Order: sequence, then structure tokens, then C-alpha cells
Amino acid sequence: MAVIVDDMGSSMGELKELVSINIPLTFAVIPGLAKSKAVAEAAHTAGRQVMVHLPMEPQGYPKQKLEANGLLISQSEDEIVSRTVDLINGVPHAIGANNHMGSRFTEHEEKMIPVLNVLRDKGLFFIDSRTSPKSKGLAVAERLGVKSGTRNVFLDNEQDVAAIKRQLVAAAEMAKRKGGVIAICHPHAATIAALKEAMPELQAGGITFVPAAELVR
Repeated sequence: MAVIVDDMGSSMGELKELVSINIPLTFAVIPGLAKSKAVAEAAHTAGRQVMVHLPMEPQGYPKQKLEANGLLISQSEDEIVSRTVDLINGVPHAIGANNHMGSRFTEHEEKMIPVLNVLRDKGLFFIDSRTSPKSKGLAVAERLGVKSGTRNVFLDNEQDVAAIKRQLVAAAEMAKRKGGVIAICHPHAATIAALKEAMPELQAGGITFVPAAELVR
């Protein structure tokens, strides 16, 4: 089972707490935040995998806010390519990428193609966060020969320690059935507390936690 922590890059404190759990969490860093590069460097130094958390246009944009460096469906192919390169360059040591938001952008195959071509050319894998059930991300990645996977579970839609622990247990049960599960969470206080409590217990119960790269194909 792989657990990806999204939305990293605004605080070093969150990273230190998460690294202290001593389980191979994977950190998806949003480029261009105050501590993006420092968080990526520190995560790498701690032996953790780093991904680029690519900001993509959500449904309801611009009312629904997005980072200024985000990928939009109004952008040309050239602009999407150059922005994607810049976003990757903003996260040192990244070996993969997933989408931040993107419930609109990922539904557009013709917009995902240039993004995924860049990832393929740079040797990065792609994990579809599946913020839309109509996302084309995984299908396009597979067609273009990009190593890829998809999010199976969101752990912390409900900000409550007990609820997050229940989601972790459900993800672990799914991993036992499927042989591999990708779960996504965020660096909220309740999430960090739940991970600290539940992950060692699940590990003791036979669940193997792996970096995200081990579950892409």
C-alpha cells in the first residue's frame, strides 16, 4: 500500500512530523509555494520519494481558486508544455507527478496529452488523483507509455482522526484483496495524528507500506 501526502510545500513542520512516523510516505509537493524546494530537498534527504503535485484547473474555476502557475484548458499546447516543465523544475528530486485539483482539466484528453508527453520525456511516472470520475489521465498515460497508476482511496475527506483511521483500515483491506492500493491524504493535523496511530498497527498486522513508484506500471 502506498500513501501519498498531497499539498506539501508550505511548511517544514508538517514534513518533519510525517517523516518521524518512519514509514515510506510519498510527498507530492506543489511547486512555487514558500517552502516547496526546501520540503522536496528535506524529503529526499530523509529517503522519501518526492512527486510534483501539478496544479490543474478545477470545475468552477475561476471562482474555485487555483495557484497562479496552474494548467488551464484555455492554454495552448506550447504554454501547457512550458508550464509543465517549469512546474517540474520547481520540485527537486521529483520522480513522478499527480494532479492537484484538475477536475475540469483532467477530463480533456487533448490537454492531458502534452502534460503526459513531458512526464514521459523526463522519465516521471503519473498518478491520476481522480478528482473527476471522468478523468482521462490514466487512460492517456497508459496509451502514451507513461508509467502510471490511479488513486484508489482518499483518506481524509472528513477531518476527524477516527474517520481517517477507518479509511486507512478500509484501504488496508482493499490492499489485501487487490495486492496494491494507492491512498492519498493531506498534511492536516487530524491526518498526521491518524497516520501516527494507525500505520504502525497496520504494519504489525501484515500491511507493507511502499513508496508510490512501486505501484505504478
